[in-house]
Amino acid sequence: MKILVVGLGLIGGSICKALKKYTSHLVTGCDLNHDIEFSALRDVAIDKEFDGSFSGFDLIIVSLFPDAAESYLRENIGKFDKNTLITDVCGIKGSFSLRVKKMAEDCGLRYVGIHPMAGKEFGGYHNSSADLFQKANFIIAPFENSRNEDVDLLTNLAKEIGAGKIVVTTPENHDKMIAYTSQLAHIVSSAYVKSPELDLECGFSGGSFQDMTRIATMNEKMWTDLFMQNRENLMYELEILIENLTKYNTALKNADSEEMLRLIAEGRQLKEENLRHRQGQPN
Repeated sequence: MKILVVGLGLIGGSICKALKKYTSHLVTGCDLNHDIEFSALRDVAIDKEFDGSFSGFDLIIVSLFPDAAESYLRENIGKFDKNTLITDVCGIKGSFSLRVKKMAEDCGLRYVGIHPMAGKEFGGYHNSSADLFQKANFIIAPFENSRNEDVDLLTNLAKEIGAGKIVVTTPENHDKMIAYTSQLAHIVSSAYVKSPELDLECGFSGGSFQDMTRIATMNEKMWTDLFMQNRENLMYELEILIENLTKYNTALKNADSEEMLRLIAEGRQLKEENLRHRQGQPN
């Protein structure tokens, strides 16, 4: 295929590198920063830089923050070839995907969103990697009237760049699940590092501290955008977390060892059941 990747940050740059390493597709890279396009060309992460023409592409992958992705498509979608499939890698679908779908259909085009579940603490092209998606979960979020051929195309592309478990779900269910599995964790990490003890942790921290704080370095503009576009689902999960944390706090206030024991055991059992389920073992 002839593929255009718009936005050569961590995800877009990694997609380009993975496509060049593991497939024979022809890749064109587009970025506002032409120095990054040049770097990608020099790295053989792309076959050529974007020359302003949208003609001839089989697939356009928009790898921008949600607001920027929507603005880019609104400005340019009318210039795309009618046989082009459009996708995006945004961590939000739901109403965002509905708006993009309408834009695409108004221009006689097809759109199906994707979300590769991969990342690093730091973004940008220079942190991108051809192996970022190896064994990563990969979500495809079509609509009821999406073409099976388009879902198959994106599924095969995900496999080609090394994705592990590929999940096909609705845009609405994507947002519901991502609120719990990703967005909530980012809020917790951001709040956790606001302790006054943070600057004193050196020499006292281990793996648990690193696990809890790793994603606190998230890009605030992108994640605010994601949180606000999924606020209802995220508030629901955050309220459940606050309710559960309050139970632990109450046990401490009351010096209630039995209740603390019960709460910890309950969490352990739930996680063990989750692990067995992931491994396909009976409960």
